[in-house]
Amino acid sequence: SLPNTDTHTHTHRHTHRDTLTHRDTYTHTHTHTHRDTDTHTLTHTHFSPLLVTMGLTSDPNFQNLEKWYKSNATSLNMRQMFEADKNRFRKFSLTLKTDEGDILLDSINEEVMKMLVELAKSRGVETSRDKMFSGEKINFTEGRAVLHVALRNRSNTPINVDGKDVMLEVNKVLEKMEGFCNKVRSGEWKGYTGKSITDVVNVGIGGSDLGPLMVTEALKRYSKGGPRVWFVSNIDGTHIAKTLAELNAETTLFIIASKTFTTQETITNAESAKEWFLQAAKDKSAVAKHFVALSTNGPKVKDFGIDPENMFEFWDWVGGRFSLWSAIGLSIALHIGYENFEKLLAGAHWMDTHLRTAPVDQNAPMLLALLGIWYINVFQAYFQQGDMESNGKYITTESEPGTNGQHAFYQLIHQGARMVPADFLIPILVVNFLAQTEALMKGKTTEEAKKELEAGGPSREKLQNILPHKIFVQGVMWEMNSFDQWGVELGKQLAKKIEPELQDSAEVTSHNTSTNGLINLLKKNFA
Repeated sequence: SLPNTDTHTHTHRHTHRDTLTHRDTYTHTHTHTHRDTDTHTLTHTHFSPLLVTMGLTSDPNFQNLEKWYKSNATSLNMRQMFEADKNRFRKFSLTLKTDEGDILLDSINEEVMKMLVELAKSRGVETSRDKMFSGEKINFTEGRAVLHVALRNRSNTPINVDGKDVMLEVNKVLEKMEGFCNKVRSGEWKGYTGKSITDVVNVGIGGSDLGPLMVTEALKRYSKGGPRVWFVSNIDGTHIAKTLAELNAETTLFIIASKTFTTQETITNAESAKEWFLQAAKDKSAVAKHFVALSTNGPKVKDFGIDPENMFEFWDWVGGRFSLWSAIGLSIALHIGYENFEKLLAGAHWMDTHLRTAPVDQNAPMLLALLGIWYINVFQAYFQQGDMESNGKYITTESEPGTNGQHAFYQLIHQGARMVPADFLIPILVVNFLAQTEALMKGKTTEEAKKELEAGGPSREKLQNILPHKIFVQGVMWEMNSFDQWGVELGKQLAKKIEPELQDSAEVTSHNTSTNGLINLLKKNFA
């Protein structure tokens, strides 16, 4: 309170750089004037780490790109560019020195490529890359390093966080994973009735589910001699019920993937799995032979019934979406064998080295990221596209349930009104891969076919390990922190607050009026 005050002036001035204003500072000014005190002005200016450089669209190199595009857009027809330049494939492709190459084909020319490379340099991409590899806390909003590259650092070159080499801990966990995998796959690890493990169920959500699920599916042909793997993520009881119906408790191993061992969806499913298991085993001590944990919370793991010796750690500098190379990848190693898991690490390390050492114009992740900038920030029609056009061409008829995934869609790419960059992955169905890339690059004229495919749809094929680095590079370009997940954390926090409020019939008033109304409506009608 401010007694004896004739005037009370409270002035806010906000100036912040964003995609609309393109300004570079964020300033608050507060002015208070009181009769019984001197006039005082408090001004404080915040410079977010994201905003210390000029915005992307204010960068002269970006403005040069925009200017060039406005003058030359109509000449960017891929079919015509290939016909006019017989060396185009060589000029605009990059073959990596591995068993499988990486090819980039896009609606650009040498002039555009040169401007994109200069833009990457002016945006500080190389500096940010070096900071990531050196262990600096580039995830500044959470105060964490971003070191998934340490998980697959096969050179064992020291990588320090807060003055401590993390490679000692990384290698310790990998050795533990190797020993465990060999025991399970060889049959040495027995269940409570003395039978070997035939099935492994990974219970997790987000990065603790999606990464291992994708890799085990992609590398299934290497699974000979390993257990079958199953993934349970959805808190809807149907998911785990359908999975358990296929399994035998005597030969099933559960991997509970939760760093804090408090993640609601994961622990709910873990409790369901344990209840199902104990109905068969009739002995709580048997849990130790059929459940392992990927976590750092030893006491919680022990309370659940898991032997702390069967707990595999990971660290806060491992983001969930980049965690499949950590202990989170235990299901991968069990399925394909630890030797093949090591090859997976080696492939990722190869790409890390490529990102760290290759110049921008020969750097596959950087080039993919720059092409993304080109299409998203320069091809305005693509960026502005919000809805699908015509006849519901936005979903296949065989999509997945719930929030676990959505299928890609081809009709939009072939017949939609917008340009959609397309990435192709091989070697699955290589013939069709080649046919689709040619179809989208070449297209057909009206005379060549009645159902015309618009020529010039950009296409790229890339190695799996490029994509996380592409995301990182684009985050630097856009001045975004690619590694925090406040939206996810907020949802978790709110869910924890709401859950106990649903346990009784009392009216809820602790939220905003909309949320209160929804909760009370649910309690009234579904009590």
